[in-house]
Amino acid sequence: MRPAMALLAAVAIGALASSACNGGEKGEVGRETSTPISTEEVIAEGTETATVEAERETPEPTIRGTAMFRGNPARTGEYPGPGPEGGPGLLWLFQAGSISDSTPAVVDGVVYVGSFDGYVYALEADSGEMRWQFEPGSRVNSTPAVVDGVVYVGSWDGYVYALEADSGEMLWRFETGNWVNSSPAVVDGVVYVGTDGGYVGSRDGYVHALDADSGEMRWRFQTGGAVGSSPAVVDGVIYVGSRDGFVYALYADSGETLWRFETGYRVNSTPAVVDGVVYVGSDDRYVYALDAATGTELWRFETGNWVNSSPAVVDGVVYVGNRDGYVHALDAGSGEMRWRFQAGGDVDSSPAVVDGVVYVGSDDGYVYALDADSGEMRWRFETGDEVSSSPAVVDGVVYVGSFDGYVYAIGGAEAVLPATHFVDQVRAGNVMGVEVEGTTITYYLVGDDRPYRVEMEEGDTVRQILLDAGIDPEDFPPIEVR
Repeated sequence: MRPAMALLAAVAIGALASSACNGGEKGEVGRETSTPISTEEVIAEGTETATVEAERETPEPTIRGTAMFRGNPARTGEYPGPGPEGGPGLLWLFQAGSISDSTPAVVDGVVYVGSFDGYVYALEADSGEMRWQFEPGSRVNSTPAVVDGVVYVGSWDGYVYALEADSGEMLWRFETGNWVNSSPAVVDGVVYVGTDGGYVGSRDGYVHALDADSGEMRWRFQTGGAVGSSPAVVDGVIYVGSRDGFVYALYADSGETLWRFETGYRVNSTPAVVDGVVYVGSDDRYVYALDAATGTELWRFETGNWVNSSPAVVDGVVYVGNRDGYVHALDAGSGEMRWRFQAGGDVDSSPAVVDGVVYVGSDDGYVYALDADSGEMRWRFETGDEVSSSPAVVDGVVYVGSFDGYVYAIGGAEAVLPATHFVDQVRAGNVMGVEVEGTTITYYLVGDDRPYRVEMEEGDTVRQILLDAGIDPEDFPPIEVR
């Protein structure tokens, strides 16, 4: 596990040839699908119920804003921003109990995020201090949606949960019977979410529509494969991918099929819907542009590997990563490539775009900030492991999770870190030098010339901090302790 590092660099991206082919394929259209689909099933309202907590007096919520995966129900990947000024600095980090693959949802000064350790966390956006934690029955890959003071999130225990945003108290939970990796969209009092299948290889993935207040099921629609893709909701229609290789357009009020479009392989990517066009990736290596009303293919662009990343579409450009390690910028109208940037690992993370900058993670452990016009790297920030979590960019800060188990807040200036970071790095053998001035510990990490700082309580010493953490300072001779 490598320490968090920040490195400024600039990389010029030369002109690259693009390949985009206009296709004439059409989706299967109709309120009742024109071709019988034996795996499809729509179950009407009222056939399943949610578990609701006993009625109690609920205080007026202080969290009133809205946040969800990809920034909005259309899943465009555009965030309110602004982004950090200047180069990256670590503002704070929070250690979860395991991999943090969920994308943070940030609203009204609070960061909501899930973890493989089986918790949903609410953290103070300015400090990373924990407000509350909620434990469902299994790990949480799903990105929380926060609407009107309620957090909606799925878990591998097969439930969708509604939690009070202020306290983490459970309001209701709905049992799907299958893993929930999909991230909820909440529109007009309805929660839309997919299910991933009850075991590896399961093909019984559903799209569920749940009442946001009660958790009661309004309808569900069965695809031919697991649904890890997250529904996009625009103008009364839901757009979602499935591992059966199809992209589906469903009526939001009934779950009936408007159209479906067949790609060449699994669709884990979440569709982005902009100006009447659906943009989505597939594991057949293509990025597709489909007519939102008919499912007709407008163009497709061939990448070099699976496209699990979800496109961001801003100002006529589609930004998307894939497993050949590239971030692509494509013309939204034609599919022609404008530029591409090669990271050092797979790019399953989905780009976030703010004020002319593209923020995205990679399996090489870095978070990248790229110029949206040219693809030139403005900066990169190193975490301790793979970054498949997608950045959320709010109020000058980039929030993102990493496989190293930390949630990072990356801003334009450095701040004092929690003492746990120092202790963790000592325990990992990464600290090569320590200086103490007053109550400030300044320490340096192997292979990193940037100083890190921790504030001690008055009267504390480095030796005492290590001893309190169960670490014998004598076991780390490179560290000068005083």
